[in-house]
Amino acid sequence: MRRAIALADENVRSGRGGPFGAVVARAGVILGEGANQVTASNDPTAHAEVVAIRNACRALGDFRLAGCEMYASCEPCPMCLGAVYWARLERLWFAADRADAARAGFDDGVIYAEIAADLEARALPTARLLVAPGRAVLERWRTTPDRIPY
Repeated sequence: MRRAIALADENVRSGRGGPFGAVVARAGVILGEGANQVTASNDPTAHAEVVAIRNACRALGDFRLAGCEMYASCEPCPMCLGAVYWARLERLWFAADRADAARAGFDDGVIYAEIAADLEARALPTARLLVAPGRAVLERWRTTPDRIPY
């Protein structure tokens, strides 16, 4: 956790990005780490947790991080929390929480509310289109015998 917080602090001091750092470790060995790179890379998905997951997956040569834990300087946003689940991390630790982040200007409350809202009630106009062809691709995947499950 100290390394994740140090990465966040280094990022603030350097002006490279937001005040977030994350580390992925297994059995006490750091496999991947990252600091927020959103503004430095003009990539809204370059959150510290996503960067750390990408680096750990690259180091292991696998998209699954079985047996790994994440240490994050702050409670992950909805996108990063989804990435933690998709990577199959075994445990998540964080220091500051979402209320602390909101006080610093990083309020994800709108996103949490949008996720819970029905499609018709979302602020971002959202609708379905070409449902049958979309389902056909999923069915093709489901019946492909040599697919790599995840």
